Amino acid sequence: MSLNPVSFWFLRHGETDWNAEGRSQGQTDIPLNQVGMMQAERAARALVGRGIVTIVSSPLSRARVTAEVVAKALDLPIAALDPELMEVAFGEQEGQPMGDWYDDWIRGEFTPEGCEPFADLRARAARGINRATALPGPVLVVAHGALFRAFRYEAGLEPNVRTPNALPLWCKPEGEGWRLSPADLSD
Repeated sequence: MSLNPVSFWFLRHGETDWNAEGRSQGQTDIPLNQVGMMQAERAARALVGRGIVTIVSSPLSRARVTAEVVAKALDLPIAALDPELMEVAFGEQEGQPMGDWYDDWIRGEFTPEGCEPFADLRARAARGINRATALPGPVLVVAHGALFRAFRYEAGLEPNVRTPNALPLWCKPEGEGWRLSPADLSD
């Protein structure tokens, strides 16, 4: 599935206790921790004045609360909570330490028991991001790390790159590819 050739902001949720412990969260609804709330507030300050007019978020609380913090700073509502922007279902890996199976999963060579295949996540991520970028923009999409790996794959970028918590990324189509530019988080 191709991506809408529309620039947008992407923001991975702030930190959770499971992030700090190096555990796979998947669709287990783990809340932001205190560091995650501070990260969300810092990201919100960095996004003020960027012209964002629409915010779309995953419904999982760690993304939704991050989006709410940004929405308050931008004086905007959250336009939609899109289930297709939820994190991948990691099946038996949820709650487990992050493993070295990601590369094999991305290549389609191994899928843990009960885990959503990466190809399915890619299609779901593209649908969710395309639905968001069809709204008035610039749009901010607030979601998750593995979902952004799926976007990166669909955008022709190296997929298995960890996206930092609460770092706003400007995603811009250029020619046949995409360019990702982080926002300046210095206060």
